Amino acid sequence: MKQIEHPPSRYSDMLGREPIGSLLAKLSIPAMAGMIVNSLYNLVDTIFVGQAVGPMAIAGLSIAFPIQTIMAAVAMTFGTGSASIISRRLGERRDEDAALAAGNALVAVLVLSLAVMIIGHMFLDPILKLFGAAPEVLPYAREYVGTILYGSVFLSMAMGSNGIIRAEGQARVAMTVMITSAGLNIVLDPILIYLIPLGIRGAALATVISQGAACILVLWFFISKKSTLPLNRASFRPNIAVLRETVLLGLPAFARQTGTSLTMLTANNMLNIYGGALAVAAYGMILRLVMFVFMPIFGVVQGFQPIAGYNYGAKQFDRVRELIRLSFKVTVLMGTGAFVVIQLFPRLILSMFTQDAQLLDIAEPALRRVFLTVPLVGIQVVGATFFQAIGKSVPSLLLTLSRQFIFLIPFLLLLAPIFGLPGIWSSFPLADVVSTLLTSIWMIHELRRQSILGNQNPALGTTDA
Repeated sequence: MKQIEHPPSRYSDMLGREPIGSLLAKLSIPAMAGMIVNSLYNLVDTIFVGQAVGPMAIAGLSIAFPIQTIMAAVAMTFGTGSASIISRRLGERRDEDAALAAGNALVAVLVLSLAVMIIGHMFLDPILKLFGAAPEVLPYAREYVGTILYGSVFLSMAMGSNGIIRAEGQARVAMTVMITSAGLNIVLDPILIYLIPLGIRGAALATVISQGAACILVLWFFISKKSTLPLNRASFRPNIAVLRETVLLGLPAFARQTGTSLTMLTANNMLNIYGGALAVAAYGMILRLVMFVFMPIFGVVQGFQPIAGYNYGAKQFDRVRELIRLSFKVTVLMGTGAFVVIQLFPRLILSMFTQDAQLLDIAEPALRRVFLTVPLVGIQVVGATFFQAIGKSVPSLLLTLSRQFIFLIPFLLLLAPIFGLPGIWSSFPLADVVSTLLTSIWMIHELRRQSILGNQNPALGTTDA
């Protein structure tokens, strides 16, 4: 049978022909907007809780965060795994199979999130102690996580659906859902924390309500036929083969999320031993600031990935080189800007969370030290994403895990007993340096091996001697 050649789609034509600078901006800015607003509500949560309740409540949020990360990991496993299947099936004009992948993912997320809620409530205190909750922090962590668990279904369904919506090319819808949910959370925080007042439980309830709103929005998207997927009853009938493929494709996302959670678990326990509850609270504030600063970098990376993948597949290596250079410059510039602000005004920034002088005295030098290598993070993240874009899943996974898991946890376990609290804070920039070095070497080797690099150095944009 003669193969029918289809003309390139408008999207494909854009990826292969439009100037790299405008293309990266076009694909990155919506992702950056959604991710910044999404991280903003975590930041605002901590600010309101710290000012209204106190340092121990901030420590409670620090204990809760890795638990929330694991909850998100389950949803992302099925969201990203099914997204890969859906996009390919839609490209093959197999819409019913795409709908089957989406329906199975949503059912799996629903069942597993209910299981997480039940198991979480059954073993709440042992879980919180495992994640580093000291006796004085435990009541706050229990109050927050106990409330969050009731909304685990909303969180999981919203996150899982987000990947499915993006897979069918509705990036703006996914962004709108994220921004609406985060905006509602920010509005509800002062009402439920201060006005009612519910304290730390109010912060958790604001999160549950905002995730519930996001869940309603994505369900409305599917029910109102805005989706291109032909969902019906058969789509939700469990299919072992589809579920197996979904899980296998989603494992890298699961590994990344759980790796981050294990790192936070380790850090919380080390901080509890060598610095006490106030050190855990300091880490909670620093972690929120790190997330907020990194979100624009991750937004650039989301725009980078499809451009790199398309042009690599089309063997337009000059465009790949230009994209790498530009992405390095943009992300390094972002990291440098954050570094300068943090080094100049650390106490002013931290005072948004608390006025407790003892906590600020611990957090100020820690914040300076943790942010020492922020300008390097863009190189590491872009490099790891490059391997994902060209279909090299193993190096992509290893490099993604290297910074926050493979190197950081050993540094924490090694340096904490020797240097105490300063050793813990130093572990973060050390992990950044080593992982960036590994990523750079691996990436340059791959670029040269495939003759993509030529005699250009992608990090510097200069010709090698």
